[in-house]
Amino acid sequence: MTGPTKSRVHAAGDVNQTFRGGGRSVEFLDRINKASIVMLDETGIVPPALAARIAQGIAQVIVSDRDLPPQRSADYLDYEPRLIAVAGPEASRLHTGRSRQDLAGTIARMNLRDGLLRECEALVTARDRLLLLAERHRDTIIPAYTHGVQAQPTTFAHYLLAFGAALARHTERLRQAYARVNRSPLGTAALATSSFPLDRPRLAALLGFDGLVENAYDANHLAPVDSFLDVASALATAAEQNGQVAQDIHAQYAEPTPWIMLGAPELTGTSSIMPQKRNPAALEQLRAQASIMLGQMQTVFLMAHNVRTGMFDYRSYDPVPCAQPLQVLALFQQVIGGIVVNKERALAEVRADYSTTTEIADALLQKAEVPFRIGHHFASQLTDYGRSRGLALHEIPFAEVARLYSAEAQQAFPLDEEEFREVISAEYMVFGRRGIGGPQPAEVARMLADELDKAAADRAWVKERSDALAAADAVLESAFAALAARAA
Repeated sequence: MTGPTKSRVHAAGDVNQTFRGGGRSVEFLDRINKASIVMLDETGIVPPALAARIAQGIAQVIVSDRDLPPQRSADYLDYEPRLIAVAGPEASRLHTGRSRQDLAGTIARMNLRDGLLRECEALVTARDRLLLLAERHRDTIIPAYTHGVQAQPTTFAHYLLAFGAALARHTERLRQAYARVNRSPLGTAALATSSFPLDRPRLAALLGFDGLVENAYDANHLAPVDSFLDVASALATAAEQNGQVAQDIHAQYAEPTPWIMLGAPELTGTSSIMPQKRNPAALEQLRAQASIMLGQMQTVFLMAHNVRTGMFDYRSYDPVPCAQPLQVLALFQQVIGGIVVNKERALAEVRADYSTTTEIADALLQKAEVPFRIGHHFASQLTDYGRSRGLALHEIPFAEVARLYSAEAQQAFPLDEEEFREVISAEYMVFGRRGIGGPQPAEVARMLADELDKAAADRAWVKERSDALAAADAVLESAFAALAARAA
């Protein structure tokens, strides 16, 4: 066991200090120490009187640390001398059967699960805002784009529900990661447990873990890596799609009259020289901060890459800090809450282009059994004809439509003018969809209800897991207080 003098030297010059802090690491070390002495007392590994004295010492150190500058390091070798100073050298038996290896893994998992619950809650809040906006725009027709070019019309609700589904998957990934993260490595020591019969399940229960990472070598040298990467991968995906939202809206600012923009003044900025400018600062920040978040997640992968088992590179006590993801999700919530859609301008943009021509080929097939490729070729020719003359689709004279079709198909155009005008309308195309997952009102209503149910279930899950951790902490505090009281 390392002596107090050496520990003080270690504390003054620990080059690894940045790895042994962050998040709530110091608080979690205190909880681990409480759980350890409770278990050591219950199993008889530490004699009752000594266990009570150690517990009292742990409580004294916690109280005395409140009057000092906040501890940045949760390194046990920095902590132990303070415990020995108040409880005597025998207090080092608190570390019986433990190593900084399993302490590091346990603290890291406690930080990870804390971040996961906060990130899941932030995702659900973002989904709630997005779904509320979708509810208000069930019938708002907008242009949708592929290859950066207007492709087909849809509704704004349909578009938003796509991102709602993506956010639900992000939450699902984080929930799945939580199930793997919330397993305890405590009691595995360095890599092969110890000769002391520690009650690992009791330690896990006192700290709110759902079970164990059983294999001691895995617990300290393999599971930390894949658990951290699990979380980082899910958050990297979320960062990517936050950037997509920012880019989609930002693209409209190139237009003199965007159909979608940010309405809240606090989300935009002005120019120091051009008084007309209203720069979409929140969108630029969302994109930039999401990129920073993505970079941080890639760093987690790089730190674990090409590293032998047992090395320090993947031993950070806060391996995937939650501050940046929470900042990005908070900004995303602000952006969603600040969106303003000009319905008339959106519909006018659809009508100004040729994005409903797909429906011409479909209607010719459905109404007159014209082979799709013939109808498709005709619609393409019609597009070239209109664009070359500066005409929108609805401005092309019907006589020219019929003439072009007759010349191409060698037969009369099978639709009358009223049918043709209906077929090329955005309303006909959007609200007449029949496939599962389309923008038609019934499907939008169904998907909206489904996403609302999923969001409610995810919020309930966050509360359930938070309550479970709080309950475990209450059990721990009660057992620890009873033990410490025996020393009085």
